[in-house]
Amino acid sequence: MTEHKNTELKIGDAAPDFTLLTDGDGRITLSDLRGQKVVLYFYPKDDTPGCTKEACAFKDNLSALQSLNAAVIGISKCSVAKHDKFKAKYDLNFPLASDENGDVCERYDTWVEKSMYGRQYMGIDRSTFLIDENGKIAQIWRKVKVDGHIDEVKNALEALAKAA
Repeated sequence: MTEHKNTELKIGDAAPDFTLLTDGDGRITLSDLRGQKVVLYFYPKDDTPGCTKEACAFKDNLSALQSLNAAVIGISKCSVAKHDKFKAKYDLNFPLASDENGDVCERYDTWVEKSMYGRQYMGIDRSTFLIDENGKIAQIWRKVKVDGHIDEVKNALEALAKAA
């Protein structure tokens, strides 16, 4: 893990490109998705209560998001094997990308110092990035609260569609 801290991403910035391995022996490259919107969400860990609830909300709303020309990608530092189990257990219908070395988390400023019960540790800040058809960041949500988040994402996608 590098110790450098890049400037935090802002709306209007180019979304940092990446290629990551995904569940099902797949591979995904962000720039290959140009021409459609991308909901890129970072989550701490497969098969934990909050992460499961968030993944299932995206699963249950995927057709609505796709009707707004959006793809969904979940990213965590979990292994591809863990992603395969998580995806099968909850019948998830979108790719889960593995950022085991944390490079993409670093570039999106989601690898942060956290605190629980007075203990400091490094972890993924639950964050979502809405990327437009041209690869620019259209919306950023940090420290996401799972309840109601899917509605915020849908509203932002609808606003983006109206603005086009």
